[in-house]
Amino acid sequence: MQKKHYYFLGIGGIGMSALARYFLHEGCRVAGYDRTPTRLTAELEQEGAEIHYDESVEAIPVEMRDPQTTLVVYTPAVPTDHAEYRYFVEQGFTIEKRSQMLGYLSEGKRVMAVAGTHGKTTTSTLVAWLNRAMTGGGSAFLGGISKNFAGNLVLGEGDRLAVEADEFDRSFLRLKPDVAVVTSVDPDHLDIYGTYEAVKEAFSQFVERIKPGGALILKADVEIELRNPAIKLYRYAYDTPCDFYAVNIRLEQGGHYRFDLVMPDRTVKDCTLGIPGWVNIENAVAAVASVWCAARQEGISFEEERMRAALADFSGVKRRFEFYLNTPEQVYMDDYAHHPRELAAALTSVCRMFPQRRVTAIFQPHLYTRTRDLYVEFAEALSEADEVILLPIYPARELPIEGITTEIIAERVTVPCRIVEREKLAETLAQMPTDVVVTFGAGNIDACCEGVAEVLKNKRKQA
Repeated sequence: MQKKHYYFLGIGGIGMSALARYFLHEGCRVAGYDRTPTRLTAELEQEGAEIHYDESVEAIPVEMRDPQTTLVVYTPAVPTDHAEYRYFVEQGFTIEKRSQMLGYLSEGKRVMAVAGTHGKTTTSTLVAWLNRAMTGGGSAFLGGISKNFAGNLVLGEGDRLAVEADEFDRSFLRLKPDVAVVTSVDPDHLDIYGTYEAVKEAFSQFVERIKPGGALILKADVEIELRNPAIKLYRYAYDTPCDFYAVNIRLEQGGHYRFDLVMPDRTVKDCTLGIPGWVNIENAVAAVASVWCAARQEGISFEEERMRAALADFSGVKRRFEFYLNTPEQVYMDDYAHHPRELAAALTSVCRMFPQRRVTAIFQPHLYTRTRDLYVEFAEALSEADEVILLPIYPARELPIEGITTEIIAERVTVPCRIVEREKLAETLAQMPTDVVVTFGAGNIDACCEGVAEVLKNKRKQA
């Protein structure tokens, strides 16, 4: 598999960029295409990657037009009729999906994989951080930008490898974990799977790929068919008694929590997590369970003092419960939630953290197909806020579907709701009374965050 050159189609994706960074670190020449420049692509260019943004065979570096020396990595988000993709196929290049490359790079490692239709990015990042804090090493390919590691690629000593196992396009079926977490199995990516039953079947197949003697850490309320008798099953939850769960949970200032963590062989008292939100306690329980299982497999001690310190020092992930402003006058938080279950969990957390305060939820739907399949559920989740602002659908890889617009969500939201163009969001908020504001979405709504934060900071100064 070793080549001199690696060319990435869709290099700006969060998972693709981590692979690109890995090969840059290994001293390989890296180039690629993406549709639009972003902060991630700018960072990659600074690190040495050659990137262009026009779909053009002529833009491929001349040195990367030799199939003997160049391997092409692509994301399924790039269509097969893409001019550069067609060129590589016609010229006989070795072309691998991102998931295939991740599978190759994980060979010989002790893989700690986190899967689920939501919750996996924060949980896998926590696993990577706990590995570093408790063993001094460990590597990771992450699906978000870790604030502790200042990136989405972690390179460290030892054979532990934390990975976010993505169910999109069944990518996670390329992995063979030693320890696997499944955080959730909800109906999502139905444009790929067709039915919810097919989604659940894919997760069952993922569990089958756990190595003999390995462990599955399964959310307590997730029910999938388990067909791997050679592994140990553990259940985890927020506060429901099972193998791993939290008790004695206390809300502290700024939305942070203190809690005791119940494990099969002990209870670790007075844990705190460096990021707020009750849903992140649940993610932390899963991450601790993963590291505890890895320690048992390796026959090493699980040092709870290091674990407690690591949880307190965890800084979170960009765009996951990320606070830009948190004062008694104005609160602004941004989150990647793009599925109804994620939205509901995040809004519940926000309402618990800031009781008696008015919550404005701003949501950019992601994909026409997801909106088509889940618009009723989106409306129900968003109606937990006091008021809602909706942005037009972010299409990503999709073409419009007739009749599928943001309006079908808006007309079912049961609290005051309006639709605003993304470019006018900050201006709109400047004219509105605001208290607690949260932006949600997996598209390009994050490009608004600095502008929104500035508007709300100015309001605080004027108060």
